[in-house]
Amino acid sequence: MARLLSIFVAMVFVISGCDKPTDTTTTEKAPATPAPVKIAERPIKIDPALAPAGKQLYEQNCIFCHQADAIGKPGFAPSLTNPEFLSVSSNKFILSTIRDGRPGTGMPPFAHMGKQKIESMVAYFRTFATLPDRSAEVDAQPAASGDITRGKSSYDLICLTCHGPNGDGYAAGGTGTAIGKAGTLDKVTDGFLRTTIKEGRSNTRMLGFGKETPRTMAALSDQEVDDIIAYLRTVPSK
Repeated sequence: MARLLSIFVAMVFVISGCDKPTDTTTTEKAPATPAPVKIAERPIKIDPALAPAGKQLYEQNCIFCHQADAIGKPGFAPSLTNPEFLSVSSNKFILSTIRDGRPGTGMPPFAHMGKQKIESMVAYFRTFATLPDRSAEVDAQPAASGDITRGKSSYDLICLTCHGPNGDGYAAGGTGTAIGKAGTLDKVTDGFLRTTIKEGRSNTRMLGFGKETPRTMAALSDQEVDDIIAYLRTVPSK
């Protein structure tokens, strides 16, 4: 009798469990956070009418280093009227470089001149432009994603001869500019660096190293170019 009672109680619990409604509640997933939208900066406009005043100011302050017509001098000062340089350089980049100078190099700041005088010099440089202004397109390129170790190896093999160890530039006795200095790296975008490495600059010792425009024996892949940029970003030269 006791055994029958135990079986009956067990059956009651089984039946009760079967009658229990199934929990169909599902956990709602939080909506994905949208990727931040990169808002392009509005380009700085320069009045071309300022160019004559800019030429006069250039000849009073800059010609001693950058030479007549701002063509530059290898190992001493870069060209400011090179077609590729003007094509990829935004007005903001050139303006801020003149204003702030390049600490650790022979380029002093000219902030004391004031905004309009600096703009007039940029207007003067722009009179030498022969290629379309690509600066907005270049600066909108994605950030470089590269391997620092591989980038250092490529830099030492290809770039060090002209730009010096860690991008020291002329101070290291090279013919290339100080691309490893914070004064440069804080102002240029990865797109600027990428385009310059790949395409080079005509009539200078900066050759194009991209696989699309190989002017040297080193036709770098896109990844190898980004590796060099990743390395440069880690070592502002002291």
